[in-house]
Amino acid sequence: MLSKKESASENEVSILSNGVIIDGNVTSKGNIRIDGIINGNVNVSGNLTLGDKSFIKGEVNAKIVTLSGKIEGTINSTEKIKLESRSELIGDLTTKILIIEEGAKFNGSSSMSNNTESSNFDKEKI
Repeated sequence: MLSKKESASENEVSILSNGVIIDGNVTSKGNIRIDGIINGNVNVSGNLTLGDKSFIKGEVNAKIVTLSGKIEGTINSTEKIKLESRSELIGDLTTKILIIEEGAKFNGSSSMSNNTESSNFDKEKI
């Protein structure tokens, strides 16, 4: 039964509402939606959604990151990062898939790769 509890918690979404301010790191095994302010690192095993009024100053690590607010720091995603039209990222990002909507602001560098095998294949081809 423990595995059922664990898998259920991975599908749940924790919400940090607008007006919440956290000075420190946030860690979650599930999904998080943030509409508040975090001065610290955010580590999420699942998906991270950042609302229009959200602000993070620190490093972000998650499976999928959807940004509508602002981040000053780095984003590391194992799957996908989506910068929505109102978003602002000041910092670097690493991901497999990057989507930047018209109007999004991004000042930094990006690093993208699918996996090691495809990179080696491309090198051998050249």
